[in-house]
Amino acid sequence: NMNFLSGIWWSLPLVLVWATPPVTSSWWYMGAVGSSRVMCDNVPGLVSRQRQLCRRHPEAMLSIGRGVAAWTAECQYQFRRHRWDCNALERGQRLIGRVLLRSSRESAFVHAISSAGVVFAITRACSQGELKSCSCDPKKKGSAKDSKGHFDWGGCSDNIDYGIKFARAFVDAKERKGKDARALMNLHNNRAGRKAVKRFLKQECKCHGVSGSCTLRTCWLAMADFRKTGDYLWKKYNGAIQVVMNQDGTGFTVANKKFKKPTKNDLVYFESSPDYCIRDRDVGSLGTAGRVCNQTSRGMDSCEVMCCGRGYDTSRVSRMTKCECKFHWCCAVRCQDCLEVVDIHTCKAPKSAGWISRT
Repeated sequence: NMNFLSGIWWSLPLVLVWATPPVTSSWWYMGAVGSSRVMCDNVPGLVSRQRQLCRRHPEAMLSIGRGVAAWTAECQYQFRRHRWDCNALERGQRLIGRVLLRSSRESAFVHAISSAGVVFAITRACSQGELKSCSCDPKKKGSAKDSKGHFDWGGCSDNIDYGIKFARAFVDAKERKGKDARALMNLHNNRAGRKAVKRFLKQECKCHGVSGSCTLRTCWLAMADFRKTGDYLWKKYNGAIQVVMNQDGTGFTVANKKFKKPTKNDLVYFESSPDYCIRDRDVGSLGTAGRVCNQTSRGMDSCEVMCCGRGYDTSRVSRMTKCECKFHWCCAVRCQDCLEVVDIHTCKAPKSAGWISRT
């Protein structure tokens, strides 16, 4: 589906192509089938290494587009109950760009999850035979042994090493152009995202023999659902470690000596996050005016926290729901349609509801 690619370039923050004009399906198709050089040269914002990879692997760009869709949805899921809900991605390139320029926890998470999304998509494309440059993991051949005994490698093991290699070359290329603190931070979080996908690679097996007796097993390695990576990186976001550059400018040290030194799996950040309460272009905040809050919650989605103490409006709405569901042998569940009246609470806007911009 060529239309799928229309938003990929501006949506991929680590490429940082914020002002890319929309790409029509016919334009992309012409480039893909005709000259990959023409196609890749018409995408603004890529560094030379990224253009080389684009020309060499034009078919991989479609896979990256799928990765963008996967990580964007995952980011929005993980932040669904927070003031910053990752929806700046859908509201405009400039907003998410501002978030990434702040070196905050949110920036750390976006870099990690987007890098993971590229690994996941490229690896899957390899297994499905969609890329000329890779296939199933060539190292998983012959016999092996685990805690259950001997088995034969078979099927198609996900080629996670290729996915990581490609993502590192493509995604990190932009950051390798810079030597500043933010570039080092982004490279660290990019790597943490890639490692997170590999962490959930699991062995799956099929039994052979009389009545599935498992006298012979055929096994392969497969990536887990992307949600596992998202959940893991969400925990890392909540435990992200604030750092400062060391004296020689080659790495990090913890900002607060009470905290442990970050490992390669941890997310790191430099700047404290804004509160995201009001619309502020400079920090990429849409504010929380109009956001739905939970009146009974005591968490981040509570009306007190979500609305930043401004209060909330309540509206009563009617909606159809499934009710009085009964199981019928065999094998169906039949429900009735019921009209349900619920109260929806939405955050009030601040007295000055316009954009704040310090520029």
